[in-house]
Amino acid sequence: MEQFAEYNHAIASLALWGLWMIALSLLSTRGRTPKDRAECGKPKRDYSNEAYRRERAFQNAIETSPGFLATTLAAILAGGAPLAVNIFASLFLLSRLIMAYVHIQTENQPMRSLFFGIGWLCIIGLALTALVAVFF
Repeated sequence: MEQFAEYNHAIASLALWGLWMIALSLLSTRGRTPKDRAECGKPKRDYSNEAYRRERAFQNAIETSPGFLATTLAAILAGGAPLAVNIFASLFLLSRLIMAYVHIQTENQPMRSLFFGIGWLCIIGLALTALVAVFF
């Protein structure tokens, strides 16, 4: 579809985000042991436990998915500036990949927060890009 050709990076970011969610889902179940599980089956809260950090990385990705999907699609469908949409969507994906790596491999809260914040700023940028395209 030619009208979406200019948004190739944003569309690829959406597709890669879907694949990343599947990978995180599978990764989040590794390393759980009966002694580390709460009654609900999830790992007990313990940031020193990598299984808990994997679960949290996946849950955190789930929590940001609706905002990313909605604003990226809105920006594309509204005809937002393609360069801005592509940069925000690609940067969101990159920041979230880095955040998941930091979340799983370390207990570095400031780095997790930094990349979480970058992701949210990208979502805000996508929303503003869509709104500018619609109203101006």
